Amino acid sequence: MTRLDAGSETELCHASDDTAGTRLLQSREVPLGGVRGLKVHRTLPQRELPMIGAWCFLDRFDEDDAVMRVLPHPHTGLQTVTWPLEGDIRHRDSVGSDVTVRPGELNIMTSGYGVSHSEFSLGEQTAPMHGLQLWVALPRDVADTDPAFEQHTELPVYEAGGLRATVLVGALGDVDSPALVHTPLLGADVTLRPDARVSVPVDPDFEHGVLVLSGSVTVGGTELESGPLLYLGTGRDHIEFDSLAGARFILLGGVPFGEELVMWWNFVARSHEEIASAREDWERGAERFGTVAGHGADRIPAPPLPNVRLTPRRRAL
Repeated sequence: MTRLDAGSETELCHASDDTAGTRLLQSREVPLGGVRGLKVHRTLPQRELPMIGAWCFLDRFDEDDAVMRVLPHPHTGLQTVTWPLEGDIRHRDSVGSDVTVRPGELNIMTSGYGVSHSEFSLGEQTAPMHGLQLWVALPRDVADTDPAFEQHTELPVYEAGGLRATVLVGALGDVDSPALVHTPLLGADVTLRPDARVSVPVDPDFEHGVLVLSGSVTVGGTELESGPLLYLGTGRDHIEFDSLAGARFILLGGVPFGEELVMWWNFVARSHEEIASAREDWERGAERFGTVAGHGADRIPAPPLPNVRLTPRRRAL
């Protein structure tokens, strides 16, 4: 998806040693896809927490009556991870992909040096559209790789007691996702049965985030309902989850990202100059972003760059 709100948003993400502790981070509502599009709730990036591991972007779209119409737009330096909960999404990209992703299926697109894509709900009528769009920052050694696309219609499941987790990326316990990622990472869609209390083993080098989709859950002693993102710092070898009424939530994790990143609009890069170059290339129709079949000349224009040089934003967690 594209950040239609991002004209005034600038982020330079820094590595930090201050990754211990727990923090509750509120979401903000952002319009997506124009007047007939979706409104999403964004929990990453935050001013105090630009990233969790390599996870640098998390939108939740959660509408009962909507149409998704996101025209071709560009990406650099990242992977998009699309996880629908209700409603089907047609994905087309400049690699040549044209697929429909449905609930329980995963799309992961690697932008590398440059890619463009579109996302549309099926049909012209409004319908329930619920799901997640995430971005993963690519490390420097693969940031300029060729673009690629994967779809995974079957994903492995981790089970323990009253907990069942579909592993989207990375590993949970002894269960590994087949999706290709380039840093130590975890993404899982977790369901907890009513009255369940389960301790899940995790990598102590990881920081984690928990986002409730439905119900409520107590995470390591912190009560959490749908809406905010709970941040958990490094140093944990397990996380305890318990719920009286049951819950569904997303568990993210990763080793704190060890590189400085500039994030602006749909681009992840290492400098102001890289961002400016990517924007210019998109606006002039450079070959690096290719074309998305089926849209003719329709595309989303880049917002103007801010009138100042992109400046650092340090994480406060």
